[in-house]
Amino acid sequence: MKKVLVTGATGFIGEHVIEALLEKGFHVIATSQNEDKARLRPWFNSVKYIAFDLQQFDASTNYFEYFGSPDLMLHLAWEGLPNYKNEFHITENLPRHFAFLKNMIQHGLKDLTVSGTCFEYGMQKGCLTETMECLPDNPYAIAKNKLRLALEDLLKESDFNFKWVRFFYMYGPGQNPKSLIAQLDKALENNEASFNMSGGAQIRDFLPVNLIANYFIQIATQNEIQGIINCCSGQPISVKDFVVNYLRLKNKNIELNLGYYPYADYEPMQFWGDDTKLKKIIS
Repeated sequence: MKKVLVTGATGFIGEHVIEALLEKGFHVIATSQNEDKARLRPWFNSVKYIAFDLQQFDASTNYFEYFGSPDLMLHLAWEGLPNYKNEFHITENLPRHFAFLKNMIQHGLKDLTVSGTCFEYGMQKGCLTETMECLPDNPYAIAKNKLRLALEDLLKESDFNFKWVRFFYMYGPGQNPKSLIAQLDKALENNEASFNMSGGAQIRDFLPVNLIANYFIQIATQNEIQGIINCCSGQPISVKDFVVNYLRLKNKNIELNLGYYPYADYEPMQFWGDDTKLKKIIS
């Protein structure tokens, strides 16, 4: 039975990844900053939980041994989201996460999968493929891209499997309460007459988080296809149509107050992912 270390265990994606790993029969080592929060998760008694705050990183520690010498590491931890524009992503998160991952690899880790972001593509429009130039436009995306480049440089001196998974848009249980669908669900629960949102003309790429978790595991547990891999639907849809379809599936009605919020300035109006590499893995 493979031992899998999951960082960011109590995060939106992390908790779904752990549930899916357990269903597939993996031995899971879970870590996050807050053990009290982790104890509230239904999977807590089924994993080996080790609380760890990356801010307490100590370069003299053998973290590979500290976390039980895992066969595979899924690195989902990242502090400070969804504050994409703060410089701490570059000045604090980037060096700390690289030092931690480098420590794991230098002490024996042979298989690493790290969560990236579609924001690494920057303000480029249309269908985004893994071979495109990265033009990150906010501190979070810049930090993530620099982390990937640093890990790719590490491949030149260390032998390990490396997959970098770029997530697009996701929704489902446990998501940030300020996210689109979480706010919509709350408005429906409160029987509100209308729902305030943007104009809805943005073209995006959505997947439910439970499906993303399963794709992430399938990517991580194979080594035929490595490097950058988009985790996406490959199906562009407007935000308005996505909301309308979501309401239809739930058999709910609410007036959409389109244009209440301005469009975000840190992402282009139209982009979605190319899922060609993903399809080769999951097929």
